[in-house]
Amino acid sequence: MLALTTAATIATHLAHLPLWLWLPLAAMLAARTWTRRRGAGAVPAWIRLPLTALLLAAVATTFGNVFGREPGSVLGAGLLGLKLLETEQARDARVALGFAAFVLMSALLFDQSLAFTLLICAVLVLLLATLASLQPAPLPSSRPLRAHLRLAAALFAASLPLAAAAFVLVPRLGSPLWGAPGTDVTARTGLGERMAPGQITELLIDDTPALRVDFDGPPPPPEQRYFRTIVLWEFDGSTWSRERWGGMRPSDEVQAEGAPLAYRITLEPTDRRWLPALDLPLAAPEGSFLLEDRVLASREPVAQPREYRLQSAVRHRAGQPLDANLRVRALALPNGFNPQARALAQRWRDEGRDDDAVVQAALGLFRASFTYTLTPPLLGRDSVDDFLFDTQRGFCEHYSSAFVFLMRAAGIPARVVTGYQGGWWNESQSYLLVRRSDAHAWAEVWLPQRGWVRVDPTAAVSPTRIERGATAANFAGDQERMSWLREWRNRLDVVNRLWTEGIIGFNALRQKGLLTPFGKPEANAGDLLIALSAALGAAMLAATLWAMRGTASPRGDRLERAWSSLRRRVARTGTAASPQQGPLDWLRQVRLNDPELANRLAPLVEAYVDLRYARTEAAAADVKAFARRARRFRPSRRVKTSA
Repeated sequence: MLALTTAATIATHLAHLPLWLWLPLAAMLAARTWTRRRGAGAVPAWIRLPLTALLLAAVATTFGNVFGREPGSVLGAGLLGLKLLETEQARDARVALGFAAFVLMSALLFDQSLAFTLLICAVLVLLLATLASLQPAPLPSSRPLRAHLRLAAALFAASLPLAAAAFVLVPRLGSPLWGAPGTDVTARTGLGERMAPGQITELLIDDTPALRVDFDGPPPPPEQRYFRTIVLWEFDGSTWSRERWGGMRPSDEVQAEGAPLAYRITLEPTDRRWLPALDLPLAAPEGSFLLEDRVLASREPVAQPREYRLQSAVRHRAGQPLDANLRVRALALPNGFNPQARALAQRWRDEGRDDDAVVQAALGLFRASFTYTLTPPLLGRDSVDDFLFDTQRGFCEHYSSAFVFLMRAAGIPARVVTGYQGGWWNESQSYLLVRRSDAHAWAEVWLPQRGWVRVDPTAAVSPTRIERGATAANFAGDQERMSWLREWRNRLDVVNRLWTEGIIGFNALRQKGLLTPFGKPEANAGDLLIALSAALGAAMLAATLWAMRGTASPRGDRLERAWSSLRRRVARTGTAASPQQGPLDWLRQVRLNDPELANRLAPLVEAYVDLRYARTEAAAADVKAFARRARRFRPSRRVKTSA
């Protein structure tokens, strides 16, 4: 059981354990379990100590240090596996289980979703079952695993009220209790400051939620659901990137056309600072700022679900000319790349086309003979030329990259934008669910008198991608067969939303307003501790009353219950007897008062004496037969005659 618990605990970290660790750990756990069941003792210290030193060196070499979320959890998982090599006594097993509980908790530093939390709870029940099996008790040593699991599940369920009270009422800090240097460099969403054709493929097949949006009014139609996240300016011939943050305030004024759209976004953790926003946000929420290209950035990486309110201009125009520095960035192209694309853009200009006509010419080119697919052919050094004049197959990254290159080659300022497009509207709960598979890339071009205008070349090739969402376009062949499953998955997201907003999003600010219904608008630490003490006292009182249930009238085993019931019925006939009398003394007392009743009662008394005192353990069938005879016995009530 200890080996099984250790393996299950380490398995919760598999998503981030390096291959060089989890393969040896699996082999070591299997070998240790096999040798231990055959009577082998602890592994000698001259083997354990070098393995521990090797683990420390490997973690430090891989991550640069042993501190931080990822290296610390890898080190903990490795030490837990090594602990099994020296475990021989019950004390060693208890120490290993205590450390396993810590390693199990650390898995929640990487994933706090509802499904993963339920998995952690299942492993915790297994850990408690193992701990319960180590306790000395007058039980058979071969007690089945399901009996231990039942006890562990009962203990776990009994702890939930106390855990809930502590979760809600223990005073929270505004920031984590500890901080440690980490080397985590990959964001969970996959949207980063670099984009090359093909890099976003893994993200397009990731169906985990990215964000949820609540609109103050009706939601915008699907073709207007563009959530800008990162603007990419620089191109080196193969990769678009954002080499610098730029100014900390917008470089242009936006004139909104029509009423702005008000909404609230709940963003899943990304470990990055970028905050998606619908079209152009008019102002930055607290704890964030707008960059010069109106991209929204947080002051701290988003390590926990982040909720923020925005107002965005869905239709807008520029209030001033394009900044000269931004114009230079938006027209820059590397020398020596994609000569055919440059020639095509120049030909459009030589034909006398203005900016709008050039944009339409590029969209017409894509619309004519290009195909949307998630499995495009590989591209060479001149990636844009290969895509435009050879493969003509790709997805949003290919189209946005080629389109922006053509615009810049034609002298039109342009840039690549990455973010999310579309989403699934939940009618019953009135919110928009945007998944990571809704990640998208499009273009923005600067047009005179209009400013930055969104142009989505992918829409020219695959209108389904914009109108019906990423899933419909990416998996068109399976659309009918899997539509019902996706529909139910989207509906079940309501549970995940409640979990994210009610549990993961429960922070110090929300805790301060917890006692508002009780006349305390802002609870301090003392108020919360008083409430916690009251909750714990109520829970302990309820547990005490539950534990004391039935102690006033102990019922005993089945044989004793049948015997006690028989004596009570005989006592109602008027035959007095003392509770301390044994069965034979009681029968003699009955005989003095009513000889006929005693003669009828004698066989039952003899049977009870035989079952209770003459056998080590009475057979269940014999006890059942006695209980049936005792239940059917009807003592006749004595009739008193007057003198």
